[in-house]
Amino acid sequence: MAFRTLDGVDVAGKRVLVRADLNVPVRDGKITDLTRIERLCPTIRELSEKGARVIVCSHFDRPKGRRVPDMSLAPMAMALGQVLGRKVRFAEDCIGIPAEQAIDALGNGDIAVLENTRFHAGEEANDPAFAKAMASLADIFVNDAFSAAHRAHASTEGVAHLLPSYAGRLMQAELEALTLALEHPERPVMAIVGGAKVSSKLELLGNLVTKVDLLVIGGAMANTFVAAEGVAVGKSLQEAEMHATAREIVARAKAAGCEIVLPVDAVTATEFKANAATKIVPIGAVPADAMILDVGPQTVAGLVARLASVKTVVWNGPLGAFEIPPFDAATTVLAKAVAAATVAGKLRSVGGGGDTVSALRHAGVIDQLSYVSSAGGAFLEWLEGKTLPGVAALTA
Repeated sequence: MAFRTLDGVDVAGKRVLVRADLNVPVRDGKITDLTRIERLCPTIRELSEKGARVIVCSHFDRPKGRRVPDMSLAPMAMALGQVLGRKVRFAEDCIGIPAEQAIDALGNGDIAVLENTRFHAGEEANDPAFAKAMASLADIFVNDAFSAAHRAHASTEGVAHLLPSYAGRLMQAELEALTLALEHPERPVMAIVGGAKVSSKLELLGNLVTKVDLLVIGGAMANTFVAAEGVAVGKSLQEAEMHATAREIVARAKAAGCEIVLPVDAVTATEFKANAATKIVPIGAVPADAMILDVGPQTVAGLVARLASVKTVVWNGPLGAFEIPPFDAATTVLAKAVAAATVAGKLRSVGGGGDTVSALRHAGVIDQLSYVSSAGGAFLEWLEGKTLPGVAALTA
């Protein structure tokens, strides 16, 4: 994909509107994770150092087109200033006089954050008038919010058609990492897909069987595939109505030359709680009163062994109910093995999706993979093979 980057773009003295993702986790009024703000900083610093007047816009939460004080971006503007180590102005609206006055006060290299774009109904509706009002604030548009690129909203897609538009450095890094992982990968490629429901990842599985060499299915989703083969899974979470679909996916994979890898053993328990009594059983011997809550050690050992013969790993979803010990064991073991192979230069690894990011952080390896996407829905839609509106607007 040929998308426009900031390479060679003259931004000195220009008003540059940067679409960021400042939709950070907040608890009791305090930001609990600065990852998204920290990842935005390279683009902001570069533009500022090159003399641009940097105008940052973003959504936060779901105010549904009305002004909700608790959903203001003022705390995010303050946090951005703290991470950058410099003053960041804040405008009390993202269009109109408050925005114009804040921008007019900027000198070359200065930075301002506009108020929540979703305080206006025109944002999510991709209203042309709202997009035009935002575009009038700037000379150049830079989209650095891959995590919001799957939405055709005014600040992610509409504005991009009204101004010279480029990918920011975070957007560029995401696109390059994903392209190398799925579009032009070094083979063999292993995809690891976990999660609760086959129904929520049908398009993902359908696309991956045509793109990868090995498809590892974990989480409760694997229970559905195992049950579809006539194997009893006790009281495990599974989707009986998806059995035929699971068998169709297996058939499609076989036709495409993609090997599907399912668990051969499981960690079971009769109750789902922390440090519950567990029993490791072969996948065909799950007790009738038990639930599969993680893949077993034999399965993990097999997956770790397979890493020696693959060159690229794409990961979306944990292998078990990783939030509760001891059902985090398999995901942690595999994550550390993927990280070790990556650090040793034997593997390119790309992970993404909310649960995946949490699981990799829990395993202590989030900085050791080739790339970990902070995007959720956008990462999933990319893996599904969909065109992302915010990305398409940046293509040459």
